[in-house]
Amino acid sequence: MNTLDNVMKVLFIGDIVGKVGRMVISEVLHKVIDQYKVDFCIANCENAAGGFGITIDIANILFDFGINILTSGNHIWNKKEAFDLITRDKRVLRPANYPEEAPGYGSIVTETASGDKIGVINLSGRVFIDTLDCPFKVALREIKNIGTNCEVIIVDMHAEATSEKIAIGWYLDGKVSAVIGTHTHVQTADEKILPGGTAYITDVGMTGPSDSVIGIKKELAIERFVSRVPKKFETAKGRGQLNGVVVEIDKHSGVAKEIKRIQI
Repeated sequence: MNTLDNVMKVLFIGDIVGKVGRMVISEVLHKVIDQYKVDFCIANCENAAGGFGITIDIANILFDFGINILTSGNHIWNKKEAFDLITRDKRVLRPANYPEEAPGYGSIVTETASGDKIGVINLSGRVFIDTLDCPFKVALREIKNIGTNCEVIIVDMHAEATSEKIAIGWYLDGKVSAVIGTHTHVQTADEKILPGGTAYITDVGMTGPSDSVIGIKKELAIERFVSRVPKKFETAKGRGQLNGVVVEIDKHSGVAKEIKRIQI
């Protein structure tokens, strides 16, 4: 655990893809947590089951490995049992800007092992993805629902367009502790602390097969691009990678002090 009384260190792991991604988590996560003295761990899980979706068993395995909260995105519904999972387990989030009729939860307030409160909000972009409620307006609603008794708030902005992610980063600057982009599976090198004290990165990257096209067998992806004929994608095998960021936050003010990219 972190020994500095006023500091919380949050590890956010990029989209976990398939069996290789899960194996990387099992082998590396505890080492990263120890090395960076991590207080709380969040990971995007929407590709954890065969590259598309999440299952109850896999969610439980990821929790057992040391992940505290699982966020998701547009693939959260790909496995039928996910409907039951996200309804009964508040630790698995779906984007908060799905209609209220959708099952599950888009945000949570929970605690670190030392008893400090932390809020997590999951959002989905609308450019080149599903047409959902406005993530900008929904973000403000969820922040208000979390309330003033929780200073540390982490946002997973699951979106295709870099412009949309950057825009919401600026929009939420000073309102949340971090805005972490997910979905495109390629880690960007634009990590920064915005003027209002919000840590930001456009995409945290992917935890999964490194010799692949964003987690998919490269031969299948190339053939689809060349032939323009639809192909069933399969997750790649072989070497794995872990992408993530560690955000250091003043837990009394919620202001981010540092954001560090991780590539293993």
